[in-house]
Amino acid sequence: MADKSRIGPVDGFVRLTDHISLGVLAEILPRDLIEEVLQETGRRERRSRRLPAHVMVRFCLAMCLFYDDDYEEVMRKLAGSLREMGSWRDEWAVPSTSAITQARQRLGEAPLRELFGRIAAPAAGRGTKGAWLGSRRLMAVDGYMLDVADTPDNVKEFGRLDDGPKASAFPQVRVVDVVECGTHAAIAAAFGPCKDDERALLARLLDALALDMLVIADRNFYSFQLWSKALTTGADLLWRVTASVSLPVIEPLPDGSYRSIVINPKITGARRKTLIEGVRAGQEIPPDTAIPVRVVEYEIPDREGNGTGELICLITSILDPGDATAIELATAYHERWESETSFQEKKTYLRRSGRVLRSKSPAMVRQEIWALLLSHYAIRKLMCHAADESGLDPDRLSFTRSLRVIRRQVTNQADFSP
Repeated sequence: MADKSRIGPVDGFVRLTDHISLGVLAEILPRDLIEEVLQETGRRERRSRRLPAHVMVRFCLAMCLFYDDDYEEVMRKLAGSLREMGSWRDEWAVPSTSAITQARQRLGEAPLRELFGRIAAPAAGRGTKGAWLGSRRLMAVDGYMLDVADTPDNVKEFGRLDDGPKASAFPQVRVVDVVECGTHAAIAAAFGPCKDDERALLARLLDALALDMLVIADRNFYSFQLWSKALTTGADLLWRVTASVSLPVIEPLPDGSYRSIVINPKITGARRKTLIEGVRAGQEIPPDTAIPVRVVEYEIPDREGNGTGELICLITSILDPGDATAIELATAYHERWESETSFQEKKTYLRRSGRVLRSKSPAMVRQEIWALLLSHYAIRKLMCHAADESGLDPDRLSFTRSLRVIRRQVTNQADFSP
């Protein structure tokens, strides 16, 4: 009698690599989607290899799940218990580090970047707790640094944050994410050399903003030009600004906020004064000259108790206090710190504290960052599903505990198909 476990769809046998998967993460990154992206990016092989492209996509994600392990150990865990089952067409053995490195180079960054673009969307449903302000989905933009391997190519491509004796120990990549506050899931990202301007990186992400969003940003991001471009997406904005941004009082509002305008910095002196007087008189103004905003100001008391608290100044595109009160907006602004938690999960829990990215070349650094973003998104989306089913706020679930469960699922090949 034939061994049915050897029956395959093409030639009567199957390869072990056809059953390598990512355990429960396969729900978010199914084989069909991976194959579709490989086809579209031109990375599907024309001949059979021991490390086919679909395996290398999964390997890139697995090396982010198992940062403490070397390449060969990651591959052993990815194969998991499959090798013990036998009945494969090939006598598959764990490839060497050199072979895995070459396979990563053949794969390139494009499939990982495209996969992130395909799956990274807001994860919160209407019932997800902590994700909304009324009908608006709370989103935050912020930036962080990732240390990369200290090689001449990486230094040339990404640079060090400072020069001379104050130079950073490793070359660094600056990353800006658009993060869903309620789930900590990044839905868009841009990165480049460490001295890149965060505003320039955010400008590359504006297509990810949507009508149902309230997008929160810290004071490093504001410029008249970027604010103008962000408004064209239809999303509402809530950004902190520095004291250097002049905000004339046009009309005080009953909730303690006031209507104002942000003015194109090219308009100065007497022209600026005339413009403000015209706005107070009800004159219409061209949007490239000035933009109406509502201002919310409040003070955060200092922790030392010396009376020097910090003044927070927010501008928003939500002009009607009946739509969102000053207190609601001030509370929403502090949800921005959820993006900091998202960064910590990527930098500390996935990558491990103090660790640098593995990759020695700029192309592989970019591939690894997309893999890191993909891995984190897949974990966070699963956590959101679990929280929704249990009626919990996703913040109540432990990221580290979820990560441990997912690692076990990868090792055990829990979604092995019969």
